[in-house]
Amino acid sequence: MVALDRYVRQTILPEIGPEGQRKLSAATVAIIGLGALGTVSAGLLARAGVGHLKLVDRDVVELTNLQRQVLFDEKDMDLPKAEVAAKKLRAVNSSVTIEGVSKDIHAANIESVLAGVGLVVDGTDNMELRFLLNEIAIARGFPWVYGGAIATQGMVMGILPGTTACFRCFLPQMPPPGSLPTCDTAGILNTVSSIVGSLQATEGIKLLLGQRPSGELLVFDGWANELQRLRVSRRKDCPACVKRETEYLGAKRGQVIAALCGSQTISIDPAHKGEIDLAGIEARLRPLGPVKSLGSVLVFDAGDAVITIFSDGRALIRGTDDPQRARSLYAKYIGM
Repeated sequence: MVALDRYVRQTILPEIGPEGQRKLSAATVAIIGLGALGTVSAGLLARAGVGHLKLVDRDVVELTNLQRQVLFDEKDMDLPKAEVAAKKLRAVNSSVTIEGVSKDIHAANIESVLAGVGLVVDGTDNMELRFLLNEIAIARGFPWVYGGAIATQGMVMGILPGTTACFRCFLPQMPPPGSLPTCDTAGILNTVSSIVGSLQATEGIKLLLGQRPSGELLVFDGWANELQRLRVSRRKDCPACVKRETEYLGAKRGQVIAALCGSQTISIDPAHKGEIDLAGIEARLRPLGPVKSLGSVLVFDAGDAVITIFSDGRALIRGTDDPQRARSLYAKYIGM
């Protein structure tokens, strides 16, 4: 049993108390996406004593991340975000179990990645993954906390399947590609993303303690100092929570190619299971250009693109937003 003295400043709150702290210590929470929102919420949940945190992210640390992603610093450049965040938070609270998962989440692996998880905090950067998360939350019956931040505005909503509206009640159809702003096109005020991540952590703690979510979407504008609470009603024709369709969870798995938000980067996740020989790949790439090993990843400079290769065969192709160009580079230097 973890001593409660560490958490005395929150156990004296009548909303939590010693029994609430025991619930937090017994909980398993996944944070999907360790960007501006995920790093804030993960840090707060670790400090609050959530017993098991699973930190999931497909990306590596870049210089532009440091403006708002609070778990990283300059010496973390090019390292996998999940591994760096897990290491930092283990140093913050050694009494909790913190697992770093450097994976690209998709229909084929989301169930295994979220096995045993009782709550998910959304720190993702794309709508498709949120639609997928919404479907597995409905299928498994666990709550999740939606969050988003762009420019000077942010949104938060606690979602409990069967009780509140689901994400597709709020957003019935996937927005067309290019129709939504990104951090690259609209910017992001770092104070706003920190506030949204804090609100997500608060919603997560309340859900872990058994509090019924409000069913409201909180919309915050940090520049105008405005906070709106919008009631989101359950749709009688919702394809997800009413019709129980699994359009995203049931997608067939092949090679997954995805563009990362706000950068000229393509993520390629091959239809491959198991580890690959990074040392062998490094030896083959060395005559072709600069390559460096950062433990669990290789970083190869291909001239007009930089390729980060993970131990499970996944790669980030930086310097292009063309999926076919990214696939060609992957095949050329790594092999399908």
